[in-house]
Amino acid sequence: MNKSIYIFYLLAFVALTNVGVYAGNPDRQGEGGAPELLMNPWARSSGLHTMTTSMISGVEAMRLNVAGLARLNKTEVVLSNTTYLKGTGIHFNAAGLAQKIGKNSALGLSIMAIDFGDIPVTTTLQPEGTGSTFSPRFFNLGLGFSHIFVNKVSVGVLVRAVSEAIQDASASTVALDAGVQYVTGEKDNFKFGISLRNIGGRMQFRGEGLSSEVPFPGFDGDYGGTGNQRTSSFELQSVLNIGLSYDFYAAENHRITPVANYTSNAFSEDQIGGGIEYAFRELVMIRGGYKADFGQFSSDDTKEPLYTGIAAGVTLNVPVSKKANAPRIAIDYAYLSTKVYDGSHTISVRINI
Repeated sequence: MNKSIYIFYLLAFVALTNVGVYAGNPDRQGEGGAPELLMNPWARSSGLHTMTTSMISGVEAMRLNVAGLARLNKTEVVLSNTTYLKGTGIHFNAAGLAQKIGKNSALGLSIMAIDFGDIPVTTTLQPEGTGSTFSPRFFNLGLGFSHIFVNKVSVGVLVRAVSEAIQDASASTVALDAGVQYVTGEKDNFKFGISLRNIGGRMQFRGEGLSSEVPFPGFDGDYGGTGNQRTSSFELQSVLNIGLSYDFYAAENHRITPVANYTSNAFSEDQIGGGIEYAFRELVMIRGGYKADFGQFSSDDTKEPLYTGIAAGVTLNVPVSKKANAPRIAIDYAYLSTKVYDGSHTISVRINI
């Protein structure tokens, strides 16, 4: 690896770290928008509370650290469904495709949409409902690229289109993600990763839904007209993730991997957490983790975070034949505890070729 590449890694590390210095501001809680960008629709990484910055790979890497996108055999397809805050009727649907390009590069495509169900339309004159319904439409589409240098350092970048729409009003923008992963050790045991996510333009709702009929005074009495309401633009919720993990091998068939992760949020408290994953012959995996906000132990219960605490998951990863490097089909499940409702449940199906 030549000197210029080392310099590139150093500059990338410094740039990512410096951005994080300005993050973690709880005074700006609620000022950022597009919260769906912080939600993870994939089960395998959700089982460790999305703290696998250092070890995430394939399709799921496009949601946390795109540098891991290239760490797959050849092709990976993932389909996933999440029941978010069970009892609210909100679901995530996601699909992703990752394809190896050459020996050390990969290109990926991911799609995520949120289903809010049918919401009754109410007005000031009909607060009990008009009899009609509407459903918000939150959708994002990501295109990522990752490259591995000498199997030790991988870098990646992702462009994501973000769209939010309600009845007759919508907002959209483009966001960027970037990440680095470093792997070393006799069996590539030690892994370290940094990712910077959701850097992009501001969003602002526009559309006919912001117009209404209003009376305007005149010399001969009031006359009708159309008034347009102004909406404020808002920033995306950018985050910086720093994580590490280490694989311990007990005999040949057992792997135990502890992970640790730090998240610096631009519009809320920073988070820290850790977890552990156990794998038997990479066929069955059990994982669990705990994440906490730095400010969640306040005496004020209203400041307790909604989406921290315990997460757990399991994977069944089965080859379709006994041949070496045979394609595998995996089923992943994850549960995340929440302060209210009955937590979130995610199930994914992965196909690795």
